Amino acid sequence: MKVVTFGEIMLRLSTPGFSRFVQASTFEVTFGGGEANVAVSLANYGLESYFVTKLPKHEIGQAAVNHLRRFGVRTDFIVRGGDRIGIYFLETGASQRPSKVIYDRAHAAITTLREGEVDWEQVLEGARWFHWTGITPALGESVQEELRRALEVARRLGVKVSADLNYRAKLWSVEEAQRVMRSLMEYVDVCIGNEEDAEKSLGIKPKGVDVEAGKLEEAAYRELAQELKRTFGFEAVAITLRESYSASVNGWSALMVDDRDCREGYRSRRYEIQLVDRVGGGDAFAGGLIYGLLTKGDTREALEFAVAASCLKQTIPGDFNLVSAGEVEKLAQGTGSGRVER
Repeated sequence: MKVVTFGEIMLRLSTPGFSRFVQASTFEVTFGGGEANVAVSLANYGLESYFVTKLPKHEIGQAAVNHLRRFGVRTDFIVRGGDRIGIYFLETGASQRPSKVIYDRAHAAITTLREGEVDWEQVLEGARWFHWTGITPALGESVQEELRRALEVARRLGVKVSADLNYRAKLWSVEEAQRVMRSLMEYVDVCIGNEEDAEKSLGIKPKGVDVEAGKLEEAAYRELAQELKRTFGFEAVAITLRESYSASVNGWSALMVDDRDCREGYRSRRYEIQLVDRVGGGDAFAGGLIYGLLTKGDTREALEFAVAASCLKQTIPGDFNLVSAGEVEKLAQGTGSGRVER
């Protein structure tokens, strides 16, 4: 099965261990980005996974391409050009100290995309699924226009579309996000997000939700998912539920409302995670949900797969979820005790 994602991949520079930026004398180097992370997950599960972006022709751009290829992602449609690859710096938090991200992504190659550089008819020919996140249109008008072109072709070809709302305050304002994102929702079949994304990106505020309290009111999230579905006509809405006790321990589950097995709203199994690296956790969820919806007959099973996949990712350093479908199934159907496998 062919799946396609579109967005920016960045160079990630992380402080070693739990060091602070002001302590670091070296950085650990890898690559990551919302849609690229999803593409890697889908490739690991055995799907024909393509990632579309624009990267410089120089060696760092090539290193990003090589990194994707290493994990089985098809890079046939990556456009080469522009002067630089975006960078983000990560300081991993612990206990009551939160993680921090600093972006250096202005004028990245993807922002120079122009009409005609990507042949979306060719890219999406034979594809079953197209995925994007709210990070991509936040990169500027030229990227918004390219995304809309992709979505129009996907609709014409009958390709299912998912969007992870992923609001990023460091990239655009609430007003601009809502103006752009609400106009793009007509192309979306499956919407993924959390309570902040729904409010900041789409202007729909959940009632009775207090994220900082450490407790989740399931009924409030169920109502939020149903309101999103009614307002925009989505086939399915998945809301991730993170209970942030500290930067080291989180509760993790999700709730979905759809037209099939989750009409009244279905909440998944809940995991308590000892965090290693939560960056990319939402992308791992999106990748797991796409795989589940493509391969499983019951959408509740698809949601359980997605939550288990994301749980495992948050125990792995780096942006990518480097697990197999079998490992995810084992957690989804087992105890998650973490005993040594011999």
